[in-house]
Amino acid sequence: MTVDDENEGGAPEPPTYPTPHHEVDHTAEPSDDPLAIRLEQLILGAERRYTPFQAARTAGVSMELASRFWRAMGFADIGQAKALTEADVLALRRLAGLVEAGLLSEPMAVQVARSTGQTTARLAEWQIDSFLEGLTEPPEPGMTRTEVTYPLVELLLPELEEFLIYVWRRQLAAATGRVLVQAADDEEMVDRRLAVGFADLVGFTRLTRRLEEEELGELVEAFETTCADLVAAHGGRLIKTLGDEVLYAADDAGTAAEIALRLIETLSHDETMPALRVGIAFGTVTTRMGDVFGTTVNLASRLTSIAPKDAVLVDGALAEELSRTGEAPVSETEAAEEASRAEKEGRQAATYRFALQPMWQRPVRGLGVVEPWLLTRRPT
Repeated sequence: MTVDDENEGGAPEPPTYPTPHHEVDHTAEPSDDPLAIRLEQLILGAERRYTPFQAARTAGVSMELASRFWRAMGFADIGQAKALTEADVLALRRLAGLVEAGLLSEPMAVQVARSTGQTTARLAEWQIDSFLEGLTEPPEPGMTRTEVTYPLVELLLPELEEFLIYVWRRQLAAATGRVLVQAADDEEMVDRRLAVGFADLVGFTRLTRRLEEEELGELVEAFETTCADLVAAHGGRLIKTLGDEVLYAADDAGTAAEIALRLIETLSHDETMPALRVGIAFGTVTTRMGDVFGTTVNLASRLTSIAPKDAVLVDGALAEELSRTGEAPVSETEAAEEASRAEKEGRQAATYRFALQPMWQRPVRGLGVVEPWLLTRRPT
């Protein structure tokens, strides 16, 4: 959003606030296509009325702050176009009001705008590319896709809006409960001990050269969908997907280990999928805007890169945590001896979900020498 010159009644031209070239497309202008304008009005529920400068002034905020909010939400500069609505004014007023009331700092308000914009941008792109595109095939010869789109959007919009709010509230409740229950002090609200896992398709780059674009898209979608379902079903959280790789987190080591093995077991039975490798690390993680950062995350990524095909490598901290919680034996030799004694004495031996095998120590770029452990499912 750039400052606009009203040029009404000789009003002076307000100052401009340049945007870094890597953030937005300065050439972007609102569409003048009549159907696009009608669809925009339908979706936004209001007509274009304000220039960026007029919207900022009506909302009672500085143009500089309005520009920061607009860019943070992921929208391009629109020059002097009269393209904003009452909803844009209300959004600016609400964000600025939270800052004025002291409920949010200005940097935090910008983060709220950015995280919301990034998340909903991907959702909107998916809905248009995959959902609406498939539903707007012309039902009769001679009809254009655009003639079908408007009534379809009109019907779907309120239902999708309600569903989005429902899911957001559910996710917010789950995230709040997780953090508040587990955080022993304020520091743990940001820096927490988590298990972080990467799952990576082997040979994906070579695969991209062999498959047609549509086939590749279907493979990636199937991979992401399978991973998302398994991570959620077994109590983890999908942090992000990167085409041939997914990043997930779990509050405890056992959950992360179970998810990793389920991923290997499920995808190895799918003949259309390449081999998979998974790396997991356990330790302090910094969380920000729904993402995770830190040495633990880096280590999980490195372990993934050196993992064998269809195998899971974990770091020493996760192996130790599995042993501490009784989900893996401290020593396979001791576990075998204990099982033998229990059988002779007619009692039930301890049972474990996982087995751990130490691998050769090796240098890992940026992290020094590490000793990975091979994680497998213990036979029942």
